[in-house]
Amino acid sequence: MKLYDNPHAPNPRRVRMVLAEKGIEYDREELDLGAGDNLKEDFSAKNPFAKVPVLELDDGLCLSETSAICRYLDETHTDSTLYGRTPKERALIDMWEKRMESMLLYPALLAFQHITGFFKDRMTPVEDFGKESAKNFLKALPVLEAQLKNNEWIAGSDFTIADITAVCAVDFARIVKVRVGDEYPSVQRWYAAMKARPSYAA
Repeated sequence: MKLYDNPHAPNPRRVRMVLAEKGIEYDREELDLGAGDNLKEDFSAKNPFAKVPVLELDDGLCLSETSAICRYLDETHTDSTLYGRTPKERALIDMWEKRMESMLLYPALLAFQHITGFFKDRMTPVEDFGKESAKNFLKALPVLEAQLKNNEWIAGSDFTIADITAVCAVDFARIVKVRVGDEYPSVQRWYAAMKARPSYAA
């Protein structure tokens, strides 16, 4: 397999962390998003939306969309699971994974795009919208704190894909100076546990 990747973007990092958690070997091709490597014809043939990550399988099939890639990797390497084993586990994990995407990751991404203007050559950044997105990220932290106060990991007692998505969001938000404060001790405890996992450095 080959992963079309970028070392700074949070979605490719989510895939790398899953690959690391599963111990899966893969080839990697790094794309410079600022230089527009993802807009070139050879890459857009693999993903017409010109986004990373893309996972190219041995048979040539190219998977894009982070959630689809992560679920594929989980279901094809079944020694452990990041998505649960029972219908109830899978539902709870899917619920928290979706919450971490919509409440943390997407606001962090929008804040970055609109505050920094990194992609101003291909979109129109609106700084006020970026600042509002950063506020939305912060509004989600009390919910996360309440969940982690009574659970070791975000979806319960087991480490899951929801934890991977959340830590990638938390780290990416730091680019626009949005951080988890000391008023969230349970989130801080969880974050320390995330940093202790080898996959954190993926």
